[in-house]
Amino acid sequence: MVAMSFDVSLPLGFDAAVEQVTAALKAEGFGVLTRADVHVAFREKIGRTFRPYTILGACNPPLAFDALSARPEAGLLLPCNVIVEEVEPGRSLVRIVDPDAMMRAAGFEQDPVLARVGGDAGARLKRVAAALAG
Repeated sequence: MVAMSFDVSLPLGFDAAVEQVTAALKAEGFGVLTRADVHVAFREKIGRTFRPYTILGACNPPLAFDALSARPEAGLLLPCNVIVEEVEPGRSLVRIVDPDAMMRAAGFEQDPVLARVGGDAGARLKRVAAALAG
C-alpha cells in the first residue's frame, strides 16, 4: 500500500496540537480554509461520543490557483487535508496528506503543472511534518 500521509506524534494535548499544526502550516504558506471537528459533528448529528478528531483543510493559494487553472478537476484533491486526533490525554497524532501520492493516485503525474504543484506542496508539507517532529 502506498503511504498517503506524513504522520507525526506530538506530546501535546489536542487543542495545543491543533494550534501548533496551524502555525506550522502558516509558516509554509498554507492557510486553513476549513475545519471539521468530527467529534462535535458525531455528538450533534448521531449522539455518539468520539475522541477529539479534527480535519483541517489547508490551502496554499498560489499553488491551488496553478492547479485549478491547469486542470479544474484537480479541485477534487483540494484542499490538502491534515488530521489532528487525540490518541491519549496529552498525546496527539497528526496526519498530513502527501500531495504527490494524491496526484499519482488521481493519474495526474503526467501533467507538468500538476506534477510541479504536487511536488512543491509535498515539499512544503514535509517541512511542516519535520517542524512538528522537530
